[in-house]
Amino acid sequence: MFRTFHAILFLGLPLWASAALPSLRDSDWGFMEVRPGAHMFYWFFNTRAEVRHTQERPLIVWLQGGPGASSTGHGNFEEIGPLDVDLMPRNFTWVKDFNVLFIDSPVGAGYSHVDHTDLLPTDNAQITADLVTFLGMFYDKHPRLMTAPLHIFGESYGGKAAVELTLSLVRQPMRKTRKVIPESVVLIDPWISPLDSMLSWAPFLFNTGVVDRKGFGAIVAATMRTQEAMKRRDYRRATKLWGETEKTIQKYTYGVDFYNILKPIPFKSIRNNRFGVQYEEDEARIHNLMNTQVRKALNVPKKYVWGSQRQSVFAALSGDFLKPAVDTVERLLNETDVMVAVVTGQLDLIVATPGTLRWVERLNWSGKQSFQNSDRKAIVVNSIHEGYAKKYDNLSLYWILRAGHMVPRDNPGAMTHILRSVTQIP
Repeated sequence: MFRTFHAILFLGLPLWASAALPSLRDSDWGFMEVRPGAHMFYWFFNTRAEVRHTQERPLIVWLQGGPGASSTGHGNFEEIGPLDVDLMPRNFTWVKDFNVLFIDSPVGAGYSHVDHTDLLPTDNAQITADLVTFLGMFYDKHPRLMTAPLHIFGESYGGKAAVELTLSLVRQPMRKTRKVIPESVVLIDPWISPLDSMLSWAPFLFNTGVVDRKGFGAIVAATMRTQEAMKRRDYRRATKLWGETEKTIQKYTYGVDFYNILKPIPFKSIRNNRFGVQYEEDEARIHNLMNTQVRKALNVPKKYVWGSQRQSVFAALSGDFLKPAVDTVERLLNETDVMVAVVTGQLDLIVATPGTLRWVERLNWSGKQSFQNSDRKAIVVNSIHEGYAKKYDNLSLYWILRAGHMVPRDNPGAMTHILRSVTQIP
């Protein structure tokens, strides 16, 4: 049974807000209390596709990374929503063809918040439980969407929640009489096997000419210290050493952008940030947008400051941050018919392609050998080579060219190809 909840819905829309954010006219947003004192914020957009009923098009659930980054902010305005951070219409918005639900998860991300920090989730299981509860409430409010095909998308750390949420929905339906089974789970540069990603950092940077032999050795040494802590199951210590490894990378690369290794870096600013200048600038812009125009347009009370609990979210999850979720992916492949799609950006450092290939090729499932032996095909969009795809049974792997950590933003054409392939919507 679901807990009783109180939903705060901001349905009254000021005229000025309608002009500033025209996308609000076909959207719904608000808070839902998934646990006593734990309030989850969402922003739902009805599709703009020319259909008689919006439920004729799939529902896409978008889960951001971090942990602690905001779907309603980052995923929406920086990647796939109807408007960009300058409040200009986005040509490649997913709302054009799909219903899109942005959820600020875990509670504490974005506008989501807890009344006391001891209510913050401390592991992926709690994050998933909150999401299952939330979806039950969301479908109660939007029952027509029960018939819409469901697809779960998770980016970066959001991939860990995406696979566990998908498995939970398959194995333990939200309602005995309302069974909602995801048709696919799509993992974009997912933090599924953190150690594999970390082990790929030094060779990836060396082979792309970003570090020399000395830098390579320093990064390897830092990574090994993290690995040793993980072997001892001292995950909080490992998370701290992960941060030290990133600082080592920053030192020897003079501030390479972790999200896209080819991003131009203003040299004078490299000592002031960990992920690169572009990351810091994007964070400042989105923080300002969400706490000014967006807050006013949505009538969000001032006491709920977007992003104010983000660091607390990460701290609460520091003991779970580096734990892998490979076994959950294997269970999806072996025990369900859900399509699992893995997307890797060529220029991403955080979840570098070589590390992703390591855990994908190591997956223990019935189609392992056939998948490895299958041919890799080119992805061509408007006569441009955009990447590669390999598929067997219910596993697909996409290599995307000219894209970093945020594939939908960096290569929207290739991402549109993936969307059509996964959802079967032309």
